[in-house]
Amino acid sequence: MSENINPTSILDYWFSEKVKPYWFNSTDKIDKEIKTKYEDIWKNAIRGEYNSWKDTAEGCLALAIIFDQFPLNMFRGEVKSFSTEGMAIKVTKHALDKGFDQSIEKEKIAFLYMPLMHSENLTDQELSVELFDKAGLEDNWKFAKHHRAIVQKFGRFPHRNEILNRQSTDEENEYLNSDDAFKG
Repeated sequence: MSENINPTSILDYWFSEKVKPYWFNSTDKIDKEIKTKYEDIWKNAIRGEYNSWKDTAEGCLALAIIFDQFPLNMFRGEVKSFSTEGMAIKVTKHALDKGFDQSIEKEKIAFLYMPLMHSENLTDQELSVELFDKAGLEDNWKFAKHHRAIVQKFGRFPHRNEILNRQSTDEENEYLNSDDAFKG
């Protein structure tokens, strides 16, 4: 598959009617499908084989999905699921610097901004809230504000602590055991 891989093929898959219902409610079957189809693509992207994609809005969006979304599916519950988050954030910020987000359709732009929402950096969180608000993506904006509040309070996402082998504070444990806890 990697011979025919390009930004359009990534976006066609991710935004297909088949995959859309599983964006935020995945199944083992979809996770396995993404891993089978895209793990090698993800590895190639890490090695920089698709760096030329950063020259276009569509390419940046595809890379953001490869680095941010695909690992969450492919490696659910594993440290690896967050391993290219930093690369996704860099792609997003590059796209913003180039103004590429202005040419991405409203129904797709959330996935360019999402790496900022997934960041444990408060500055990235602030930018996420601002961008989702500016784009008029109210549901995403609400989630962005919620993510920001967690990072403001704890400096990180407590639900990642176990996966990342981090010690939770008493306050984080109390939060994680509450009905209000965000589990990822």
